[in-house]
Amino acid sequence: EVQLVESGGGLVQPGGSLRLSCVASGFPFSADVMNWVRQAPGKGLEWVASILTRDQPSNYGPSVKDRFTISRDNAKNTLYLQMNSLKPEDTAVYYCARECTYGSDYRLSCTYRGQGTQVTVSS
Repeated sequence: EVQLVESGGGLVQPGGSLRLSCVASGFPFSADVMNWVRQAPGKGLEWVASILTRDQPSNYGPSVKDRFTISRDNAKNTLYLQMNSLKPEDTAVYYCARECTYGSDYRLSCTYRGQGTQVTVSS
């Protein structure tokens, strides 16, 4: 059974930082592309970042590029998201996810997601 368990969310002031973690189990983590996605209140899923399996560059959504860093520790089956210079518009539930695709309606969906961790950026 695939399990993805996120942690590390919380309330932070604008300009602050948070580090999210996701512990994965039930599939060959080191062989899989992993993603962070987020969902703000009343909005659909938004892709945040992806990390491939070997020494290949990670990819980021335009709204988080140069502020967020995705990384992985395959020995610990853990995915991370370092978030710096946080903005109020980063407020959302953040999910660790795999097998994410865009449908014909341009909406993002992911076959597997964790329960999510809430990030709130507010003064």
